[in-house]
Amino acid sequence: MKLSPRDAEGYFARPDASKTGILIYGADAMRVALKRQQVLAALLGANADEEMRLTRLSGSDLRSDPTLLLDAIKAVGFFPGPRGAFVEEATDAAAPAVLSALSDWAEGDAQIIVTAGQLKPSSKLRKAFETHPNAYAVGIYDDPPTRSEIERILSETGIRNVPREPMSALVDLAGELGPGDFARTVEKLALYKRGDEAELSLDDIQTCAPQSSEAGLDDVLNIVAEGRTGEIGPLMRRLVAQGTTGVSLCIGATWHFRTLYTCAADPGGPAQGIGRLRPPVYGKRRDRILRQAQTWGAPRLETALTLLTDTDLQLRSAGQTAPAMALVERALIRLAMLARAR
Repeated sequence: MKLSPRDAEGYFARPDASKTGILIYGADAMRVALKRQQVLAALLGANADEEMRLTRLSGSDLRSDPTLLLDAIKAVGFFPGPRGAFVEEATDAAAPAVLSALSDWAEGDAQIIVTAGQLKPSSKLRKAFETHPNAYAVGIYDDPPTRSEIERILSETGIRNVPREPMSALVDLAGELGPGDFARTVEKLALYKRGDEAELSLDDIQTCAPQSSEAGLDDVLNIVAEGRTGEIGPLMRRLVAQGTTGVSLCIGATWHFRTLYTCAADPGGPAQGIGRLRPPVYGKRRDRILRQAQTWGAPRLETALTLLTDTDLQLRSAGQTAPAMALVERALIRLAMLARAR
C-alpha cells in the first residue's frame, strides 16, 4: 500500500507491529535515514540492537545471498519484544530477495524495513510494497518539515516551552537548513536549554543556529551601515587577507542595502517590512537590520544603492585599471559618511 505524506508522518510516529513491513525511499539519503531512525525507534524501542531484536543488512548483501533476509525474519530472538530486519540502500537488484521475504512473511516474523534511493514508479522494489496488502511504501521528498514534524522533533529532545515567534523562526530555519543540520541545531538547543525552564527565545535560536561563513563580511557591512568610518580600513585588510574579492564584497553590500531598502520602503513601515523578508531574520540580527533601516530611511537607501550599482559597473568595466578593493573601500567609506549625514 502507498502511504501519503500526511498519513506517513502519523505512521512513522506509531508504526503497526502487525504489518509485514515498510519501504522508505527518496533522493535525499539524510531525510530517508531520519525517517528510518524514527520508525525503528518507535517500532522496536531504544534497546533493539543490544537485545539482538534488529538484524541489519545491505542491498549488496542480498545480491550475493538472497536467503539472508528470509532467514532474518524467521529467526527466533533471545529477548522478548518486536523484531525487525532492516535492509539499507536497496536497489532493484535486491528485489527478488525482498519479494521472497514478503511472500513468505507470517504473523510473528520480524517486520521488514527497507530503505532505498529515488525509485521510479516502474521499480520492482517499489511495486512490491505498493501492491502488497499488508506492507507500506513511502516516498520522502525534499519538502521542508511541517510544523507538526518540528513540534515532534522538539518534544523528543525535551524542548516544550516554545512561544509563537520562536516557533515561527524554527519553521523558517528548517526551510533554510538541510534535515541533518536542522536536527543537529535542535540537539544543540536542547543541550543549551538543559535545566532552563524559561521559554525558548529568539536569542537562544540565534545562539545555536549555524553561523554564516561570511561573518567578516557581515561585520564590515554593519560597520558601514552604522556609519563607523574609522573601523572600515582594518576590517577591509582582514577580508583581503582571507581572499575576499572586490566584486564579492560589492555584491554583498548591494544585497545588504537592498534588504534595508525593502524594510524601509514597506508601506507599513520598517517593522512590517522586516517581517516580509525571505529568508527571514530573527534575534539580534533582526533588531540590528530594523534599526539600520529606520535610521537610513528609503530615500538615502536609494542613493546608497545607486552608488553601489555605479561601483559594480566600474568593477566590471573592461577598461578598469584601478585596484578593485580600493574602489570598493572608497564606496564603503562614502556610504558610511552618508549614514552619518542628517
